[in-house]
Amino acid sequence: MPALVPEPRQTRVRYLIVLMLFIASSFSYGDRVALSITGIAFSKDLHMDPVKLGYLFSGFSWAYVVGQLPAGGLLDRFGSKRIYGISIICWSICGVLVGFAGYLPATAAFVVIFGLRLLSGLAQSPVFPGNGRIVAAWFPTAERGRASAIFNSSQYFALVLFAPILGWITHTWGWQECFWFLGTLGFVLSLVWFKVIHGVKSHPRISQLEIDYIEQGGGLTNIDPDGSTQTKPANKLSWAAIKMLLSNRMLVGIYIGQYCITTLTWFFLTWFPVYLSQARHMSIMKVGMMAALPALCGSIGGILGGVVSDRLLRAGHSLTFARKAPIVSGMLLSITMIGCNYTDTQWVVMVLMSLAFFGKGFGALGWTVIADTSPKPLIGVNGGLFNLIGNLAGITTPIIIGYIVKTTGSFNDALIFVVATALLAIVAYLPLVGEIKRVDLKLPEPAGGAA
Repeated sequence: MPALVPEPRQTRVRYLIVLMLFIASSFSYGDRVALSITGIAFSKDLHMDPVKLGYLFSGFSWAYVVGQLPAGGLLDRFGSKRIYGISIICWSICGVLVGFAGYLPATAAFVVIFGLRLLSGLAQSPVFPGNGRIVAAWFPTAERGRASAIFNSSQYFALVLFAPILGWITHTWGWQECFWFLGTLGFVLSLVWFKVIHGVKSHPRISQLEIDYIEQGGGLTNIDPDGSTQTKPANKLSWAAIKMLLSNRMLVGIYIGQYCITTLTWFFLTWFPVYLSQARHMSIMKVGMMAALPALCGSIGGILGGVVSDRLLRAGHSLTFARKAPIVSGMLLSITMIGCNYTDTQWVVMVLMSLAFFGKGFGALGWTVIADTSPKPLIGVNGGLFNLIGNLAGITTPIIIGYIVKTTGSFNDALIFVVATALLAIVAYLPLVGEIKRVDLKLPEPAGGAA
């Protein structure tokens, strides 16, 4: 009797990949969260008013924004695995050095920390374009919303995980130790990254059945995170390509919507812990715990938004409805934070902020939409441009709120500002974006013709 040949089994390696993206992105946001938690302590040590603190909060985003387009080009040229891994190492080095800057005199410490935050922002610029690029390769269209929502929820989970830990470290030892702690973990993370991440077709544990499933579902499996299957880079980062992207009304609407949604993100990542400390008079230990509660709701909302979007798509709804419905409903829910201006009860404030954070997470499907709409030869560049415009909010939000708080002596108008941007996100996605579909751009050949 002939031996039975085992039936080929479809693997689920793509879930391991998105888990790695989630972990790496959580550490990236953990680095950003560290400044807001420790800022309560070191703003006193370095004698900072709200405006100076706002500028320090924004330091990361100045370079992060500038680095987006070059990062997209580097990702398309050398692959996500290499560029992303180097990014992790570089931002971990910057974090360790921020801790040592605390030994400097106050003015010098401010300048050095601001400079290191610039370098950290530049180092982290490939993270989310890289996430979008890897998801476009590893996931079919019908699973892309869920996958993008998982890594995007890292921005909330980072507060859940790191806010209590960093609050405790700051209270027990000091704010410098927070940066040394995160830097050390970052070096360990880089080792895991290089071990886990591979291209779809080059992954040692993937089955042919999973490759076929991804390809048949619309996954762009030839985009290799290893960088081993490079395409000609001549067209990738040209002003002509960027001009084409900016001339597309749908993409411009998505970019504006992302700027508005990211304004909410940067409020929660920077000023929210300070709001709890100064406006709601919580201790730094309590701030660490309380900041985690709305963030947990945001994390749940972030995952549910992607799940709901994919289920709407599988139920037969159009791609446009499946993506827009969670975005619009989430932004409407985030407006509830305005109620904090009309109550002095701490538990009511936390409930309202939790609802707002849940709504922000539920509606944060921008990276899913970019994976759905990016022109195939420009996925890295379009992701970089999208993240560039979105993260201009990382510059404007901390500074605007800093000026508002210093001028008014209150956070009330700051919350009105944040709510107004949520309403603007709805305007961007409803009348401006229109139908959501893949953009088909025909790029001109470089001078001299094809190589």
